Amino acid sequence: MTRLTRLHRGVALLGALMSASAAGATEPCGLCDQKVVTNSALAACFLEAYPSLAGKTEGAVVVDLSACEQSRGIVDALRLPGSGPLEPDVEFILTPEQLGCLKAKLEQPDLALDPTATIELDSCE
Repeated sequence: MTRLTRLHRGVALLGALMSASAAGATEPCGLCDQKVVTNSALAACFLEAYPSLAGKTEGAVVVDLSACEQSRGIVDALRLPGSGPLEPDVEFILTPEQLGCLKAKLEQPDLALDPTATIELDSCE
Protein backbone atom coordinates (compact mmCIF):
# COMPACT_ATOMS: atom_id res chain seq x y z
CA MET A 1 0.00 0.00 0.00
CA THR A 2 1.44 3.31 -1.03
CA ARG A 3 1.66 6.24 1.23
CA LEU A 4 -0.92 8.17 -0.82
CA THR A 5 -3.44 5.29 -0.62
CA ARG A 6 -3.08 5.17 3.17
CA LEU A 7 -3.63 8.91 3.32
CA HIS A 8 -6.83 8.62 1.25
CA ARG A 9 -8.11 5.81 3.47
CA GLY A 10 -7.33 7.85 6.59
CA VAL A 11 -9.14 10.88 5.23
CA ALA A 12 -12.14 8.73 4.23
CA LEU A 13 -12.27 7.11 7.68
CA LEU A 14 -12.02 10.49 9.39
CA GLY A 15 -14.82 11.84 7.19
CA ALA A 16 -17.03 8.84 7.97
CA LEU A 17 -16.45 9.24 11.72
CA MET A 18 -17.21 12.95 11.61
CA SER A 19 -20.45 12.48 9.66
CA ALA A 20 -21.59 9.70 12.01
CA SER A 21 -21.01 11.85 15.07
CA ALA A 22 -22.76 14.81 13.44
CA ALA A 23 -25.77 12.68 12.57
CA GLY A 24 -26.10 11.55 16.19
CA ALA A 25 -25.97 15.07 17.57
CA THR A 26 -29.17 17.05 17.86
CA GLU A 27 -28.90 20.20 15.84
CA PRO A 28 -30.67 23.27 17.19
CA CYS A 29 -33.64 24.50 15.20
CA GLY A 30 -33.10 28.10 14.19
CA LEU A 31 -36.69 28.58 13.04
CA CYS A 32 -38.37 26.93 16.02
CA ASP A 33 -40.30 29.01 18.52
CA GLN A 34 -39.04 29.31 22.09
CA LYS A 35 -42.46 30.17 23.49
CA VAL A 36 -46.08 29.69 22.50
CA VAL A 37 -48.96 31.96 23.50
CA THR A 38 -52.20 29.99 23.74
CA ASN A 39 -55.65 29.89 25.31
CA SER A 40 -57.91 27.07 26.45
CA ALA A 41 -59.62 26.60 23.05
CA LEU A 42 -56.34 26.40 21.12
CA ALA A 43 -54.74 24.21 23.81
CA ALA A 44 -57.60 21.72 23.51
CA CYS A 45 -57.26 21.77 19.73
CA PHE A 46 -53.50 21.18 19.99
CA LEU A 47 -54.00 18.24 22.35
CA GLU A 48 -56.51 16.71 19.91
CA ALA A 49 -54.07 17.14 17.00
CA TYR A 50 -51.05 15.95 19.00
CA PRO A 51 -51.13 12.25 17.91
CA SER A 52 -50.90 13.18 14.23
CA LEU A 53 -48.28 15.86 14.90
CA ALA A 54 -46.16 13.53 17.05
CA GLY A 55 -45.96 11.05 14.18
CA LYS A 56 -43.60 13.48 12.43
CA THR A 57 -40.45 12.57 14.33
CA GLU A 58 -37.78 14.04 12.06
CA GLY A 59 -36.94 17.70 11.84
CA ALA A 60 -39.13 20.61 12.74
CA VAL A 61 -42.90 20.23 13.05
CA VAL A 62 -45.16 22.99 11.75
CA VAL A 63 -48.22 23.35 13.97
CA ASP A 64 -51.18 25.08 12.30
CA LEU A 65 -54.19 25.61 14.55
CA SER A 66 -55.85 28.19 12.29
CA ALA A 67 -58.75 25.82 11.55
CA CYS A 68 -59.54 25.45 15.25
CA GLU A 69 -62.67 26.99 16.66
CA GLN A 70 -62.00 30.18 18.55
CA SER A 71 -64.37 32.29 20.58
CA ARG A 72 -66.32 34.71 18.45
CA GLY A 73 -67.96 37.11 20.80
CA ILE A 74 -68.17 40.82 20.94
CA VAL A 75 -65.21 42.55 19.35
CA ASP A 76 -62.94 43.89 22.07
CA ALA A 77 -61.88 47.51 22.09
CA LEU A 78 -58.46 48.21 20.66
CA ARG A 79 -55.72 47.83 23.23
CA LEU A 80 -52.73 50.03 23.68
CA PRO A 81 -49.49 48.38 22.56
CA GLY A 82 -48.00 46.35 25.39
CA SER A 83 -51.19 46.25 27.43
CA GLY A 84 -53.63 43.41 27.99
CA PRO A 85 -53.27 39.76 27.06
CA LEU A 86 -51.19 38.70 24.08
CA GLU A 87 -52.79 37.32 20.95
CA PRO A 88 -52.57 33.52 20.88
CA ASP A 89 -50.28 31.86 18.34
CA VAL A 90 -52.17 29.78 15.79
CA GLU A 91 -49.10 28.80 13.78
CA PHE A 92 -45.70 27.89 15.18
CA ILE A 93 -42.71 25.62 14.52
CA LEU A 94 -41.36 23.20 17.13
CA THR A 95 -38.86 20.38 17.40
CA PRO A 96 -40.30 16.96 18.28
CA GLU A 97 -38.89 17.44 21.81
CA GLN A 98 -40.60 20.82 22.17
CA LEU A 99 -43.82 19.30 20.84
CA GLY A 100 -43.86 16.69 23.62
CA CYS A 101 -42.87 19.30 26.19
CA LEU A 102 -45.71 21.61 25.12
CA LYS A 103 -48.15 18.72 25.44
CA ALA A 104 -46.90 17.93 28.95
CA LYS A 105 -47.12 21.58 30.03
CA LEU A 106 -50.64 21.97 28.63
CA GLU A 107 -51.79 18.88 30.53
CA GLN A 108 -50.80 20.36 33.90
CA PRO A 109 -53.98 20.67 35.97
CA ASP A 110 -53.12 24.02 37.59
CA LEU A 111 -52.32 25.85 34.32
CA ALA A 112 -54.43 28.99 33.79
CA LEU A 113 -54.93 29.46 30.05
CA ASP A 114 -57.51 32.23 29.84
CA PRO A 115 -57.43 34.86 28.55
CA THR A 116 -54.00 33.69 27.31
CA ALA A 117 -50.91 32.00 28.71
CA THR A 118 -47.31 32.08 27.50
CA ILE A 119 -45.72 28.61 27.54
CA GLU A 120 -41.93 28.84 27.68
CA LEU A 121 -40.18 26.08 25.73
CA ASP A 122 -36.54 26.97 26.48
CA SER A 123 -36.23 24.14 28.99
CA CYS A 124 -37.60 21.54 26.58
CA GLU A 125 -34.44 20.80 24.61
